[in-house]
Amino acid sequence: METASADPAPADGVLTDAALDRIFRAARSYNGYLDRPVPEAQLRAIWDLMKWGPTSANMMPARIIWCTTPDSKARLAKLSSGTNGPKILAAPVTAIVAMDMAFYDMLPKTFPHADARSWFMAADGTLDAAMVEDAAFRNSSLQGAYFVIAARALGLDTGPMSGIDKAAIDAEFLGGTGWRTNFVATLGHGDPATIFGRLPRLEFDEANRIV
Repeated sequence: METASADPAPADGVLTDAALDRIFRAARSYNGYLDRPVPEAQLRAIWDLMKWGPTSANMMPARIIWCTTPDSKARLAKLSSGTNGPKILAAPVTAIVAMDMAFYDMLPKTFPHADARSWFMAADGTLDAAMVEDAAFRNSSLQGAYFVIAARALGLDTGPMSGIDKAAIDAEFLGGTGWRTNFVATLGHGDPATIFGRLPRLEFDEANRIV
């Protein structure tokens, strides 16, 4: 006899309240973490989930450097401002979410049914740098959001931050890759003692218009 699931998915496909709370409503950005390791298998699981999120022409420009050792975290912490450095040092993992500025070279693999690489060329046959910049930043930011959602869905917590010296991080960690830093995020099992009170959000009528 089959045993009924303790938390079945509704017939209409909507996630359970528990799942929605975990990903959004009760989720927080953490300033510190419990003393619990994050194994490489979980880092791989985050990527294997977040990679399915949509990007323009499936370009997938995001690249991640996972800082897991005391040395790599110390190097990154020195390039972060204010209280961000200590947060990085104390976290089990900090991810540098970067963007590959030559993402178009992977388009024959990720978007094989059209010559998508040519879309990023100017009329004179040279690379349209402004178009590349716009696409790389927008889509790696999307993937950065998928990173946060995937981590939460897999039972982890994150602390995204932008108080960093991106150029210095590029030089320290990304030299020779053609990648550039978008933002960094600490990762682990969040310590509830390190979060502040929930800040207010805008209501629908304050931020939306239906036309």
